[in-house]
Amino acid sequence: MSTNTNVETVTSTADRVKLGLAVLVVIAGIVGFSVLSAQPMVARVGVFIGSLVLAAVIAWFSEPGRRTIAFGSESYNEVKRVSWPTRKETIQMTGIVFAFVAIMGLFMWLLDKGIEWVLYGLVLGWK
Repeated sequence: MSTNTNVETVTSTADRVKLGLAVLVVIAGIVGFSVLSAQPMVARVGVFIGSLVLAAVIAWFSEPGRRTIAFGSESYNEVKRVSWPTRKETIQMTGIVFAFVAIMGLFMWLLDKGIEWVLYGLVLGWK
């Protein structure tokens, strides 16, 4: 089986530095959250979220970051084209699934009891 998939890697040294810096900024945000334990929670969470935003901005200026944003945009456009079921269809399908699960549960219980009766009642003679 032959597949034609292209694996894109980070080849530019500048991109590697940018992504490494973005990772370091996230780590700094985690450390900052821990170090500021005496500060109010709002400040701690703000430092962490700020580090995530800064890391995203740094990553944005790298080629892999731009590819990731483009992929997200294409995915969002694809989701907009999906034909979602109506509320009535969703409720009907959910009911069908619940009924199927109940019927299969009953079937498995009956099968288990039948095997138990054959094995313990007829073969082994236990009561």
